[in-house]
Amino acid sequence: MTALNDTITAKPTGGGCGRKGELYTCALRDYIKHVRSQPWGAAATDARLEHQFECLQDWSVFHTQAEIEQWFIERRNRCPMETEVIPLRDVQGWHTDPATGNMRHESEEFFIVHGVRCTQTLDREVAKGWDQPFLTQVGYDGGRLGILRKRFQGIPHYLIEAKAEPGNYAKLQLSPTLQATFSNLGRAHRGKKPRFAEYFEQAEECSATVLYSAWLSEDGGRLYLKRNMGIIVEVPEETPIEVPDGFIWMTMYQIKACLWHNAWINPHIRGIIAHL
Repeated sequence: MTALNDTITAKPTGGGCGRKGELYTCALRDYIKHVRSQPWGAAATDARLEHQFECLQDWSVFHTQAEIEQWFIERRNRCPMETEVIPLRDVQGWHTDPATGNMRHESEEFFIVHGVRCTQTLDREVAKGWDQPFLTQVGYDGGRLGILRKRFQGIPHYLIEAKAEPGNYAKLQLSPTLQATFSNLGRAHRGKKPRFAEYFEQAEECSATVLYSAWLSEDGGRLYLKRNMGIIVEVPEETPIEVPDGFIWMTMYQIKACLWHNAWINPHIRGIIAHL
């Protein structure tokens, strides 16, 4: 299915509502006008109303929902990543501090494994408290989770990655354009800089507009005081974006349709788009 990542660069021309982009623009205009005419919709922002509108119907100029699903299933089925559960003592590059008993990476980056004692837990299942191990991100702030948005024929599309993570259910999940800790962004692993990082680190220099940026909380049952910066950035329609293998342009309708499949959309996408 190599055609799925082909970029469509044509722009609407002429008058009326004859092409998909023109149909989108005309229908969106009518939708906003209708909602604004209602007492309960007068204060709604353009951004909120467009998000509601783009979730009502699939306006993709690239591929159908069926093609998206086929693409993802094929990638998941041929993912080469293999994982094996091994003893903590055999994990290379990590060591246990004999003084504290904490486990950390030799680079002093990424995260630390340590214990936490919980007390005064009268409103919890174990009222007398408990001890448990926790993961603490070095510096507490985890990283950047960003979705790149670009309009094609005036229709918003979002760049999504089918990303393999060792702890993922079924290996691959649909993930944000950028999903990287600050340790990864700083290349503490001595590997490659995450793709598209520049759009979220220097948006203005990339002629991009930050549509949303806020710290998002993480799972407090296993991650200690961790948060991630969630970002949506839009680039101008004329900006050329080379789509690498494993990435795909999806509409918001398609993203939300994939939520009906078990463990397809990862929690970071859900957290970022929740504010919309």
